[in-house]
Amino acid sequence: MLSLNIPSYSTPSGYQLSELPKPEISSPNEVIVKVHAASINPIDVKRASGGLKAVVKDSFPFKIGYDVSGVVAETGEEVTKFNVGDAVYIRLPEINRGSCSEFVKCAEDQIGLKPPSLSFEEAASIPLAGMTAVQALGKYGDLTGKTVFVPAGLSGTGVFACQLAKHVFHAGKVITTVSTAKVPKIKELLGEGTVDQIIDYTKSDPRDVIEKGSVDFLFDTVGLAMQYLCLMKPKSGHIVSVSTTPSAEVMQNSSLMRMDNKPTIPIPIRIVLNLMDSVRNFRAGRYGVRYEYMILESSGICLDELRSYVEEGKLKTVVGSTAELRDLDAVRKGCQVIFDGAGGLGKFVIKVSE
Repeated sequence: MLSLNIPSYSTPSGYQLSELPKPEISSPNEVIVKVHAASINPIDVKRASGGLKAVVKDSFPFKIGYDVSGVVAETGEEVTKFNVGDAVYIRLPEINRGSCSEFVKCAEDQIGLKPPSLSFEEAASIPLAGMTAVQALGKYGDLTGKTVFVPAGLSGTGVFACQLAKHVFHAGKVITTVSTAKVPKIKELLGEGTVDQIIDYTKSDPRDVIEKGSVDFLFDTVGLAMQYLCLMKPKSGHIVSVSTTPSAEVMQNSSLMRMDNKPTIPIPIRIVLNLMDSVRNFRAGRYGVRYEYMILESSGICLDELRSYVEEGKLKTVVGSTAELRDLDAVRKGCQVIFDGAGGLGKFVIKVSE
């Protein structure tokens, strides 16, 4: 099968297309999916560039991508939820990584039925970012009537976090930041009334615009959690970050470390990670704010939940740009935008097959 991969750690300029073995069912609970579309997330390009090489010993060729949508091609003998021909979407676990391939394999409990109202390209843009957003927001508890700040509201994850905060978690006020050109896009893409306050970060510092001590929940998608501590409500404010660094325990117990070779974080790196996390917790504690780093735990149940939000009209997806898998130059270009953090709109989606 054709697959996007790298022979060694590389930036997008080194990505290649080559024929690799098609995955085969090795467990009765596994499903083979013929891929129609895959989307690219920051973690994809970071992993490919060696972002975890100090912790994880990867094998090569290294297949790229976690988010995928497609059609069930084969099922293991104990699979009961899916049948051949079902349209599905998945955030592949680490051991099955490689969504930018003609076929992928995954355990049944990690798969969700594709929202029927969405195209394969739209569905592929949801899993990792959508599940990350819903799990992060769920950590606060009851957000009804609360003030939620989601920087980068038109980023891959921000798109979902803003909508879920307002339409599912019933936040009273949703605040986000975008660049000048994207300000009018908020209402156009996310719907009227989804975001209550839009800040053009190229013209204003959110710390000068948002009332200090007024934010109940900050979903940190850009690594600025500590800079925004002054905005948090003392004693009850809560920050969940997906863009700083985790503690060693959070990293070790995460889905990123669940691989066949059972990687263990080296002691020196463990010490550094715990020190940085302790400093952030100490700084947050001085403001009476709870801070934590979160790594996604994907599941078919969570994907089913997101599908229901889509079908109820509570959640839209934003596909920013697309490329054909066989157009390697376009694939590399789209991945480079993500690698550079260059402010692309919505998700970059790769069309794998019709």
